[in-house]
Amino acid sequence: MLANGQGTILNSARLAQGLGISAPSVTRYIDLLSDLLLIRRLQPWSGNSDKRLVRSPKIYIRDSGLVHALVEIGTFEHLLGHPLVGPSWEGFLIENIIGAADKECRSTFYRTADGAEIDLVLERGGQPFIAIELKRSSAPKIEQGFFKACDDLKIEHRFIVAPVKETYPIKSGGQVISPLEAIKAVQALTSVNFNRVQ
Repeated sequence: MLANGQGTILNSARLAQGLGISAPSVTRYIDLLSDLLLIRRLQPWSGNSDKRLVRSPKIYIRDSGLVHALVEIGTFEHLLGHPLVGPSWEGFLIENIIGAADKECRSTFYRTADGAEIDLVLERGGQPFIAIELKRSSAPKIEQGFFKACDDLKIEHRFIVAPVKETYPIKSGGQVISPLEAIKAVQALTSVNFNRVQ
């Protein structure tokens, strides 16, 4: 059930109903899977805001190969035609980008009731400084909600990570960037900011 809900907002009550067990049991199982590093509960950003924010975490199975096995995706061609291709891509990149960031960084996502959203926010000391939007298209269409969210949080570094060959700028100071270049950028920005704090 978690594999089919890859990258969605965690709803323990719905999972409990589907499994025929109590919501506290679901929470205990998810705690265990999280402790075993099998799943990631990406927490919502929770700083000061006058916006109505989503308060539940997003849930990801951390190993994309495990996601594919659980939903019986056996080939690359099957994956490309499957509804989970986008969430699988998102989960894969989130794991790699978070792994590249300095350990002092906190990883969250941002979503408001009116549609402003950032897939991944990196912050230190409660201050968001990197916003990452994940797109599987090589010609990504960036929603206005991303820029609105970046403006709400006053985030300087804005990346749209997509399967592109070259980095190029977009409006509002953002960049469309490849996964590898995004990982390099996150490593550089988080280590630079860490050194400034020292």
